Amino acid sequence: MSLSVPRLRIGSTEIIALADGEGPFFSPRAEAFPEATAAQWAEVDRYDPGAVDAEGRWLLQFRAYAIRSDKGLTIVDAGIGPADGPAVSWAPVPGALPESLAAAGIDPAEVDTVVLTHLHTDHVGWAVVTEAAVPSAGGAVDGNASPGSATSGRRPYFPNAEYLLQRAEFDALDALNPQLRETLTDPLEAAGRLRLLDGDTPLRAGRTVATA
Repeated sequence: MSLSVPRLRIGSTEIIALADGEGPFFSPRAEAFPEATAAQWAEVDRYDPGAVDAEGRWLLQFRAYAIRSDKGLTIVDAGIGPADGPAVSWAPVPGALPESLAAAGIDPAEVDTVVLTHLHTDHVGWAVVTEAAVPSAGGAVDGNASPGSATSGRRPYFPNAEYLLQRAEFDALDALNPQLRETLTDPLEAAGRLRLLDGDTPLRAGRTVATA
């Protein structure tokens, strides 16, 4: 996978696309969208020919985005994650987000905000990591997890960032994917890094975190 780092500048703000992985979806796209017609798929392929592989499978690009301005540095979503990440059962882990961040000149420690748009496993993979997965990343975390706690083996990958998540997503976690409590939200809460949002919320001047 190429680690090119596409950038878009809007005024004083730079938006950076960060590749994490690519691979076929775990089921054919026709099964995922059974009501789509052949004509509609042909139109999709005309607009986005890279979204299907040579065997006709739905090919996914897994990315995160960085938004850099004079107000700070935000990461939007956290990709598929390392080899032991939550998407391991279906996504092409390990992802390459650390390498993409380095190529973009971004140190995880300089990120001040991480926006988790929703809790699908291919959007939260690098949010919290184990030392086994990335033993050299980030250094110590400023948190409250004690050595004997259930979350002590996991830490926020972006150690100085506040992680933003809609409360509705958090409240639905047990129904959607209860394993993410132990691997994601509990460690973030233990580190004092999780902030729950209720609907549209100003992030910083000119930007809003919208309801997922």
